[in-house]
Amino acid sequence: MLTNIRQVSIFLFFFIGFISYSQEKFTISGTVKDSLSGETLIGVTIAITELKTGTTTNEYGFYSLTLPEGEYTLWVSYIGFGDFTQKINLNKNKKININLKESLQNLQEIIVTENPNKVNIQKPEMSTHKITAATIKKMPVVLGETDVLKSILTLPGVTNAGEGQSGFNVRGGAADQNLILLDEATLYNSSHLFGFFSVFNTDAIKDIKLYKGGIPARFGGRVASVLEIYQKDGNNSDFHMNGGIGLISSRLLAEGPIVKDKGSFLVAGRSSYAHLFLKMTGNNNSAYFYDLNTKLSYQLNDNNSLFISGYFGRDVFSLNDQFKNTYGNSVFNLRWNHLFSEKLFSNLSVIYSDYYYGLTLDFIGFNWDSDIKNYNLKYDFKHYLSDKIKLFYGANAIYYDFNPGKIEPTGTDSGINPDQLAKKYAFEPSIYADIEQKISKKLTVNYGLRYSKFYRLGDEEINLYANNEAVIFNEAYQIYEKATPVGTQKYGKNDIISQFGYLEPRFSLAYTLNENSSVKASYNRMTQYLHLISNTQSPTPLDVWAPSDDYLKPQILDQVALGYFRNIKNGDYTLEAETFYKKVKNRLDYIDGADLIANDDIEQVVLKGEARAYGLELLARKNNGNLTGWVSYTLSRSEQRTPGRTANETGINNGEWYKTGWDKLHNLSVTAMYQLNSKWSFSSIFTLQSGQPVTYPNGQYQYQGITVPTYGLRNEDRLPAYHRLDVSATLVPSKNKNRNWYGEWVFGIYNLYSRKNAASISFRQNQDSGQNEAVRLSIFGIVPSVTYNFKF
Repeated sequence: MLTNIRQVSIFLFFFIGFISYSQEKFTISGTVKDSLSGETLIGVTIAITELKTGTTTNEYGFYSLTLPEGEYTLWVSYIGFGDFTQKINLNKNKKININLKESLQNLQEIIVTENPNKVNIQKPEMSTHKITAATIKKMPVVLGETDVLKSILTLPGVTNAGEGQSGFNVRGGAADQNLILLDEATLYNSSHLFGFFSVFNTDAIKDIKLYKGGIPARFGGRVASVLEIYQKDGNNSDFHMNGGIGLISSRLLAEGPIVKDKGSFLVAGRSSYAHLFLKMTGNNNSAYFYDLNTKLSYQLNDNNSLFISGYFGRDVFSLNDQFKNTYGNSVFNLRWNHLFSEKLFSNLSVIYSDYYYGLTLDFIGFNWDSDIKNYNLKYDFKHYLSDKIKLFYGANAIYYDFNPGKIEPTGTDSGINPDQLAKKYAFEPSIYADIEQKISKKLTVNYGLRYSKFYRLGDEEINLYANNEAVIFNEAYQIYEKATPVGTQKYGKNDIISQFGYLEPRFSLAYTLNENSSVKASYNRMTQYLHLISNTQSPTPLDVWAPSDDYLKPQILDQVALGYFRNIKNGDYTLEAETFYKKVKNRLDYIDGADLIANDDIEQVVLKGEARAYGLELLARKNNGNLTGWVSYTLSRSEQRTPGRTANETGINNGEWYKTGWDKLHNLSVTAMYQLNSKWSFSSIFTLQSGQPVTYPNGQYQYQGITVPTYGLRNEDRLPAYHRLDVSATLVPSKNKNRNWYGEWVFGIYNLYSRKNAASISFRQNQDSGQNEAVRLSIFGIVPSVTYNFKF
């Protein structure tokens, strides 16, 4: 297999090289930065007006365009900045670094995706949304904080499991199927305080991009989406600080030059403190979070730059000093950007990521600690061969260290014996290549291939089962039960327990109907080797990640999408419509009564199933003027099925398709932002979606005086429809021209009409009447907030 891949790669290289160099051309290349801060800008449009062609800057602000000799007009455009134009005589390779100046007028015209233009209409990129930090800051606040995750929930195809739930779901996928990257480092939990806040400090964020489909070959390891977030580099010209003081949390960011115009630093901290008010009232319960973002950037010379970035965050939740839960992410990334030539850009990254989750149960007398670590080495190349062909390729290797759980007694009289669940290790190498090619004036394609391997490694003792089945079916009771191991097999350190290898092709195209509209299509296959062991609707701090093996097979996704895109009135309005279908093999399903906590033999309670999702997504935007915003609507279905392995087995849910916990048939979001004048601006978000699928009891029986409920098929019922309206107003006081201090007041109301949305519904017997009753649990009613933001 590898020999065939090598032969294809060599053929493509020489074929592309022949096309690229058959005639003499010259290259314009350089970096685009913010003129004030020196911050590199991602996704800037670089266009040649005479040829109606162009490109965009990469993740590090670099661009490259190869053109025939001639005189051209270079046009540069980016949201929030004034346009830049320059006449050039291209008779040799030229390096043109560009500094853009902020435009206050453009700042009032921020939209949810890249500024629509002919280049993006032609670009074979679909199912992708880019959100600027400035956009998020204009959206309504939640408990006084702007929020990255809440903002992407306004996009079509994106939902969450419910109010107060962590994580997010994309196109009917589970939360663990999202790859979340902060400066290329993997985050395993994206929320603070069980979903009330996200782990992303908006002040420290430069660029946010969500891939729902048509995912480039450089990404792998998840089957639903990729959320790619980059932190700011820091100001290399002047020292600045900014932050915000709210009722529940506050934040502070400092940035400035290390060496002027060459190196910079950024440090940002954030913390909540509402629990302090509880303690003042004698309440010993508490829930709070804190996090820290850091980044160092240094330009060694014109061809080399170094970046060091990190993130550390923790959540602490305790009840009466008897129960304490601590969890959070820690990441570190060292990156080296190198420019081999005006056409070849490279990025080498060494990344460490750790997600820790722990419990202290003093009333029982033990501590529980678990975590997942990974060590990641990746080397990416971007080869700008010509104005018609771009080649992206690279390699990646990840080593995983899983600690499912370690129990330690907290005292001599706790009665708990220390125990360490078997640690697990894995290694995931991969290579990829992506080609973006302009076939004609109307047709542009992107085709790529990723090859990934996965090795489940020792040191571990593995159970052996009869017929290699860890779950057996009891025909007498028509239920699944744990199988009894018939033996064990010991694997030494770094011995290969099991291994997998998959080809993951990617393909997308854009066909331009005219200068204002196009149709796009995409197909991608992706493989996920990690599984989140959880039977809740959204991730919780106690969920455990496990690697694939002979019983937990890798998940394999196939997804197709078709879309229509149109700019109206020169981009003042845009319309996007997409339809998609996706299918996932080897999706885990749990047998009835599965015990997942501290289970060292998880293969005994899971079966291999499949999942599918399909739907229609609509996004209409108004991009210019005092009133801007967008309306998104999704009509979709998300289902799962686990048939019996033989004709005698019932399977899960009688082997029938059933709705997943994140199925939302209807999902409507309306986002509006209005700039009244230089002092006042307003924003609002209205959300309406189908209720979360649940399983209600359909009967009951008496056993020894105890009422026992009975249940039907899984997820046949739904919670009531979910809807709410959030609003906010921002006041910018008149600025004293002699002061460098900038301040603003942000007033927000979450759930304006105090809708009591159901987080869950439980059933109980009324002690007075003896009748059964349903009890709705609602987390939030109306929540006002006020925050003072400042910058100097």
